[in-house]
Amino acid sequence: MKYLSTKNISTPASLKDAVLSGMPGDGGLFLPASIPTLSPQQLEALSTLSFQEIAQIMASKFLSEDIPPGELRDMVTNSMNLDVKLIQLSERLSILETFHGPTMAFKDFGARFMARLMSYLIKGDDRELTILVATSGDTGSAVASGFLGIPGIRVIILYPSGKVSPSQEKQLTTQGQNIQALEVDGNFDDCQRLVKCAFADSELRSRLRLSSANSINIARLIPQSFYYAFTAGKMRQKSDEFVISVPSGNFGNLTAGLMAKRMGVPIQHFIASTNSNDVFPEFLKSGDFKPRPSDQTISNAMDVGDPSNLSRIRYLFEDDIASIRSEISSWSFDDMKTREMISQIFKRYDYVIDPHTAVGILGLDKYQDIHQSTLPGVVISTAHPAKFPESVEPVIGEVIPVPPQLAQYLEREKQATHMSTEYEDFRQYLMDTLI
Repeated sequence: MKYLSTKNISTPASLKDAVLSGMPGDGGLFLPASIPTLSPQQLEALSTLSFQEIAQIMASKFLSEDIPPGELRDMVTNSMNLDVKLIQLSERLSILETFHGPTMAFKDFGARFMARLMSYLIKGDDRELTILVATSGDTGSAVASGFLGIPGIRVIILYPSGKVSPSQEKQLTTQGQNIQALEVDGNFDDCQRLVKCAFADSELRSRLRLSSANSINIARLIPQSFYYAFTAGKMRQKSDEFVISVPSGNFGNLTAGLMAKRMGVPIQHFIASTNSNDVFPEFLKSGDFKPRPSDQTISNAMDVGDPSNLSRIRYLFEDDIASIRSEISSWSFDDMKTREMISQIFKRYDYVIDPHTAVGILGLDKYQDIHQSTLPGVVISTAHPAKFPESVEPVIGEVIPVPPQLAQYLEREKQATHMSTEYEDFRQYLMDTLI
């Protein structure tokens, strides 16, 4: 399968080139030249298959032309051995728990799969691969865990100082080995800009083999599409139609859902639920995209003011704002509303949610209210609430038990290098450290 740039300037790339380069040379993002479809028989079987079985089918649709069957089967088996749970709270509200992996966030799916895919793609190559990743919270910890100890790959994680939760920071700064953390004196958008500048630096790329593990890399989105198909299979037992609310920051998770829908997965509508960083809701209203510096919120993984994956969304819809509006609704909610929803869900269902999931539920409620919709809705729950005790515990009035996979990081010593927001400083760091 070939991969095209959203800017339509670069020549089509192979899977290897698309994944290992991370971004096309023209500054766009890669998407499959054509999105494969599931057969009617496969769609009908979704309700009877396990998540792992669905993952094998969907992975083969994307990758079977490039990876031998046995290698691909092992890759999926060893990376997608994670639990996905659909929890029904009411007739109109279900929660898809995607946080049962090693770092307790949905990004474990993409990071684990990508690590194994990249490891396969660099076999026999003596040149070290350097992964640059900007994180607003969970991406960094998932990538650190997924790539830890992978031969031939070094990972450098950039995160905004003081703008990730303490548990997230410990997860991404205490791994050691081939994982390095840079604490940037800015926000997520500054981190993302530094990474993009490095990819656009032809001299640097001639001396370093660079790739990315952010959702700008197509290898992150392919495995995230798997649990949308799993959700559709589970929901078929309740209703032929349903909507999905996706807590959204950089919009990679939503893009993966859109890819799943284009494969034939029956999802009626998407809600892109954002915190006070509302550039996407404003884009849907006006048709004009106006990026701006991000604001800090308690749902920090969504603190993005210039979401990269908007370019993929626009490409998928041929930049037709009316078509985008027909499939996606979007609203923003502030921290006060987020806390209120955490409290409401706890009191009503004795169920604890994190701030990102709360934003997702707010978006679903808004959609159902405006459209007087009786369709059931699913909210993608992207992180375990124990990762955000400082935000959740005061609201529910209880201490959240810390799961063992999270507790192991909290006593470790942070190891991070401070970095300014100036690209020349970051470039010099890469030159001094890696060359």
